[in-house]
Formats: sequence, structure tokens, C-alpha cells
Amino acid sequence: MQPLQGLGVLVTRPEHQAMALCRLLEAAGARAYRLPAIVIDSNGSRRELAARLGALQAYDFIVFVSANAVRFGAALLQQQRELTLAAVGPATARALNQAGYRVAIVPVGGFDSESLLADPRLQQLAGRRILLVKGCGGREFLEAEFSRRGAAVESAEVYRRVAAAPDAAQLQALTERFDAGEIHVITATSREIAEALLGFATPALRAHFDRVHWIVPSGRIASAVRLQGVGAALLRAASADDQDLLAELLRWRSSTSAA
Repeated sequence: MQPLQGLGVLVTRPEHQAMALCRLLEAAGARAYRLPAIVIDSNGSRRELAARLGALQAYDFIVFVSANAVRFGAALLQQQRELTLAAVGPATARALNQAGYRVAIVPVGGFDSESLLADPRLQQLAGRRILLVKGCGGREFLEAEFSRRGAAVESAEVYRRVAAAPDAAQLQALTERFDAGEIHVITATSREIAEALLGFATPALRAHFDRVHWIVPSGRIASAVRLQGVGAALLRAASADDQDLLAELLRWRSSTSAA
């Protein structure tokens, strides 16, 4: 018997990021149901942004905050291989590697901004210039901390997150799956996803959301889910990486089976 046999998981990642996680879940025996809670889109003209940023060689570090930042911002690098790149987490580093770039700084022992900031090369930043490649309206913690350490920080907001708008038929079909007891876990890999999901939920769906488990990748997102009034049990993965989400579901399923 497969370890996640009979488990239904609602995957809420954006469409282009959902399939890899769905395949992992299904290979372990789970049923994956897709409902993208947000849409990721390009933010403005890359040409205008490149002109504003100037020569990238002038930056001591170029920090990509997510795989989406790589997807929409790697073109800014213009095949320049000598730049010093940093990635917040393994998924972001992999995306840069797949785009043909070597990553100099990746967090050790963690997968978030705080872990990246622990790197010795990012401690004394007086007189340094840092470019943050990110999405619109994202967390401002990195920018604030780099500035506090003395760096001159420039942001390149290369993508934007927009809440999805499922139609009535999609929401009704999802409600029926919950009514039938087919969904047991909801993924919420970012604050924006959680907020969007709760924003378009009908009262019937909202009630179901409190009866199942949610899986989140950090205490920060867990807090955001709680602030939205969700009382469901929360599972905490090591990161938002697909493998870490799967590992936490396997750990949880094993613990409940043994109880």
C-alpha cells in the first residue's frame, strides 16, 4: 500500500508550479486536486527596468527571492556569468542553475530570508550595493535588513501576484469534493495564496476549510493563516519546496497511522 493512499490534497499553487507537486503526491498514492489561488504575471517592461537598474556589474550581490523571481527576472542578467548571485532557498537556486547561472550564496540550515541573512558574506555591507529581484508587494524584511547593515539596496519588482477568480461552477465542484470527504489537506505555501483562497471561498467552503489540515512552510505563514481566522490543524513543512511538503505529509501520515 502506498504511504499516502486515500489522502486528498488541495494544491493551490499557481498553475505553472502545481504539476510537479501533484505528480509527487500521486506517486505516493494521494489524490491531488488543483485550484490555483493566485496568478503570477510579469510586471511591466523588462527593457525599462533594465535601463533603470543600469550596469549589473555595479552591484556586489544580486539576490533572487523566489523561483518566480528567476522566471521573470533571469533575463535581466543577459547571460552575464560573472555576477555574484544569491538565492533564498533551494528551489530558487535550482531555477537559477537551470537558467545557466551559478549561485554563490544559498542559505545553510534554512530556506528563508533569515537564513540567507546569516551568511557571513552578508554581515558587513557598508558601501556595498545589492539588487533584490522580487515580486510586487512582497515581504520587505530583506531590503530593510540589508539597509540596516549599511548596503545601498535597489529592488527590481519583476512579477505580480493576482488573486484568482474561480467561477461559481468551480467553487461548487470543490464544495462537493469536500462534502464527499475527498479532501483532507490544503496547501498554503505563501501568505498571498492563503489570503486569496480565503478571499474567494464561499461560506460553505470556509466552513470546510476549518475541518481539514493545512500544510504551510513557515511559522510566518502559519501566523498569517491564523490571522485570517482559520482554526484548522496546521502541518509545518521545512520549506515550500515540493519535496519538503511531501516529506511532512509522509511524516504526518506515518504518525497518525501509528497512533
